[in-house]
Amino acid sequence: MAGFQIEDGFPADRLFNQRYSYTYDDVIFLPHYIDFPTDAVNLSTKLTKNIELSIPCVASPMDIVTESSMAVAMAALGGIGTVHYNNQPFEQDALIRFAKSRHIPFISDPIFKAPSDSIDSIDDFSSSPCVCFTESGNSKSKMLGVVGKSDWEKLTDKETPLSDIMFKFPISAPSSYTFEQAASVLASQKLDYLPLVGESSGEVVDLFTKGDVDRIQGFPKLGLPSLEKDGSFMVGTAIGTREQDKKRLEHLVREGENVVVVDSSQGNSIYQIEMTKFVKRIYQDLDVIAGNIVTAYQAQNLIQSGADALRVGMGSGSIFTTQEVCAVGRGQVTSRFISFVIPWGAKVSSIASQSGVPVIADGGIGNSGHIVKAFTLGASTVMMGSFLAGSNEAPGAYEVQ
Repeated sequence: MAGFQIEDGFPADRLFNQRYSYTYDDVIFLPHYIDFPTDAVNLSTKLTKNIELSIPCVASPMDIVTESSMAVAMAALGGIGTVHYNNQPFEQDALIRFAKSRHIPFISDPIFKAPSDSIDSIDDFSSSPCVCFTESGNSKSKMLGVVGKSDWEKLTDKETPLSDIMFKFPISAPSSYTFEQAASVLASQKLDYLPLVGESSGEVVDLFTKGDVDRIQGFPKLGLPSLEKDGSFMVGTAIGTREQDKKRLEHLVREGENVVVVDSSQGNSIYQIEMTKFVKRIYQDLDVIAGNIVTAYQAQNLIQSGADALRVGMGSGSIFTTQEVCAVGRGQVTSRFISFVIPWGAKVSSIASQSGVPVIADGGIGNSGHIVKAFTLGASTVMMGSFLAGSNEAPGAYEVQ
């Protein structure tokens, strides 16, 4: 066997020099020799030039994926969520404020009503053990009391004014409480639920329940969460490229966002480049994720405009039709690799490495194997949309038929 060269499969440069466009399902990796245990694997990575994550997972800025609950859950696990902008600016501000004020992940979202509102059916409670009554019927006013689901179910006359059964001034705790502190109050007071209230505003931030305690204690050990120096969760947001998005961004920065995604299906446009330059000029400490792109030429333009990370992928996500409608795009696997290698062979990895700009694989992630392929081909993180949609932390409610 001396001098015999063993060769199996194709090396990446040979595969991608064939001028075909590949998707995740078009390629598979061959096994090799392993000389380390699984607990030696380190998943920490760079999201942007200046932001590190414990796990390489990012929740996509889609209105069916990322709002405050998803942002908190992703940060608690060591990743990050990017809150969508398919809403009014004040609504996006509130989502960021809510996420930044939370200190306990994976707990119940409060159900709010005003004193003049009624409870028409058990469905009004959703999965919550109670309804919180506030002055205005939302989280932006002081709590007046609660109506427990069990108390409402015991009513023979469902038309009874809720003020007659509302438990006024229930036991609450500061929203800054840790999981251990809140669980201790629940146990010592023998409560089923505990509203967590802003210490200065009196607003209801969270609803901590006995069910939350049992569920969270059953979770596997989590990695290091994505936290700021003040202990708040790191949260990303998305904006568009229009002039009014500059005002939206001003409010988001005020709320404490940590990174902004300049969202566009075609990242290499004058609008995206000008917005990226604007953000870096006005908010020097705010990292910008730019994209989406699928060619090395596009990557070079965005890096030169000041991008701190690149979203790679065009028309391959679950809701995107860029390839079908505009005949523009590229297979996800080819996009990953070509982000670092211009077809056919002229390397531009030095551009990314010298600038320290990480790549985010965005779109087409359908299973864990796709994630492995994205990392192998040069991505630092993956952005997940449909992969997370429908989870407990995603926006929306379950309907049982």
